[in-house]
Amino acid sequence: MPTHLPVFVLTTWLLAMLPGAGQALMLRQTLHGGPVLARPAIMGTATGLLLWSAGAAAGISALLLADPRAYAIVRVLGGLVLALIGVATLRSSRRPHEAAPDAPHQDTRGWGACAAGLGTNLGNPKAGVFAISTLPQFVTDHGPVWASTLALGALRAVVTSAWYLLFTTLVDRGRALVSRPTVQRGIHIVAGIVLLVLGGAVATGG
Repeated sequence: MPTHLPVFVLTTWLLAMLPGAGQALMLRQTLHGGPVLARPAIMGTATGLLLWSAGAAAGISALLLADPRAYAIVRVLGGLVLALIGVATLRSSRRPHEAAPDAPHQDTRGWGACAAGLGTNLGNPKAGVFAISTLPQFVTDHGPVWASTLALGALRAVVTSAWYLLFTTLVDRGRALVSRPTVQRGIHIVAGIVLLVLGGAVATGG
């Protein structure tokens, strides 16, 4: 069964806040069409996260059945991945502000925006890496592992969607503030420190 749900929600929220292709797409959709176009893109992103999570759940379940010790190793490596992401995020806060990676061209139709969100997420290897490295940390080796992992994946999709809804609303209402380098740098520092601490705790079994 899933464990430490508040920590999982916090971790997922911080990962969603990190700039990337998905956030770049949300920014473009909001600037060109407002929240009306951003919401279908968020829906597409959530669908992509569910697909990544289903794949990760199947792999984790198979690994646990084959060798529980290997599953434990994956959990430790996942903690190290989170810590490395935290370190990289802190290092990036010291560099000059850079534009987010390019995302697919925005669409003026709802279905097109949804497809753009889905395609951006499925085409982003980080989404898969996060699913494989993060979800196992919060699933015990007792009970329905596949169902628990999939449930965490669904929760991750909900949390990520909540952040994107907040982000696009802030962009729509205060575009200048959200795009300021100092604001982006502050997000990097806070997210980096928390991810570093969480990753260290997971890797050491704390």
